[in-house]
Amino acid sequence: MPEKLISPRIGIFLAILFAVIVLVPLGNLMVAPGSAGHVPSHIVALLGKYLCYALLAVALDLVWGYCGILSLGHGAFFALGGYAMGMHLMREIGDRGVYANPVLPDFMVFLGYDKLPWFWHGFDMFWFACLMVLLVPGLLAFIFGWFAFRSRVTGVYLSIITQALTYALLLAFFRNEMGFGGNNGLTDFRDVLGFSLSADTTRAALFVLSGLALGFGVLLGRRITTSKYGKILIAIRDAESRTRFMGYRVEHYKLFIFTVSAMLAGIAGALYVPQVGIINPGEFSPAKSIAIVIWVALGGRGTLVGAAMGALIVAAAESWLTAAFPEAWLFALGAMFIVVTIFLPQGVLGLIEGTFRKRAAAPIAAAPDAKEAEA
Repeated sequence: MPEKLISPRIGIFLAILFAVIVLVPLGNLMVAPGSAGHVPSHIVALLGKYLCYALLAVALDLVWGYCGILSLGHGAFFALGGYAMGMHLMREIGDRGVYANPVLPDFMVFLGYDKLPWFWHGFDMFWFACLMVLLVPGLLAFIFGWFAFRSRVTGVYLSIITQALTYALLLAFFRNEMGFGGNNGLTDFRDVLGFSLSADTTRAALFVLSGLALGFGVLLGRRITTSKYGKILIAIRDAESRTRFMGYRVEHYKLFIFTVSAMLAGIAGALYVPQVGIINPGEFSPAKSIAIVIWVALGGRGTLVGAAMGALIVAAAESWLTAAFPEAWLFALGAMFIVVTIFLPQGVLGLIEGTFRKRAAAPIAAAPDAKEAEA
């Protein structure tokens, strides 16, 4: 019998997410500053960034938690989606830049470009940029996965190759001649679709879109993992050789979920960039991709909701600890990962659900004792 699309776990998460994406914008736009319940604009942007991280964690959980593909390069797909959106935002500036060039972004004028590179054409159109947000990460994942999975590269070898991929992109995007802003990346964005990115209403809209994208990612992941296709993914994760022996084309299943996961990561990157106001090669850093793995492991691998929770917990902890104890943040993150790996193999979500199950079972176990006492 097929599982329900909206499980209790998913239902609770979506209900909380819906409440957040309604109450936070209302607290920002409808409640006067200084009043109780007012949400500052910088908090809206910060929470929107957290939601993008949560969607990125869900994307990784699809391939690692359900198919056993430990990707240490998902930050590359996130960054590519961000660059695609950043290129559109740069084209939106037009002649309002420092050099007042209606076609070339400021960094190209500064570097002496005489014409727009061919791969920048089309990014003045929003629909084209949105298409590239999906197509570029998806195409890279498809090409990479086609060769890797057909060659039956698995385990730590695949993880190392994915990390090498993102590091190669990091080095490439650092070069000025690549045409992506070099070390400084893309920044100084002004507006999107004619709406100022500094306006509170625009920030609130981007926050809501990030929340809706996260909800969509969780539902899509749930739909995939509870289908027959999802059961085969789990079989590949648990016993790939046996699944292959049963006649399934394992590489096809891996390729599909890897590509879908990359596209979700690209969407997260595209929503992230207008909220933080910059995209640079640092997003390709292997350390960023390793951090995503920590998010998923902390929240609960193979749960979707747990992965999102892990991203939110670590992102919030980072914001607080980097301000309060900047030198100790990385040690705290490492300690957190070690503690969860040793003592909480099912992550924070597993701990929470286990606690509720024990509390629910306690009255049932105590009922016979009460009846015996009355007798």
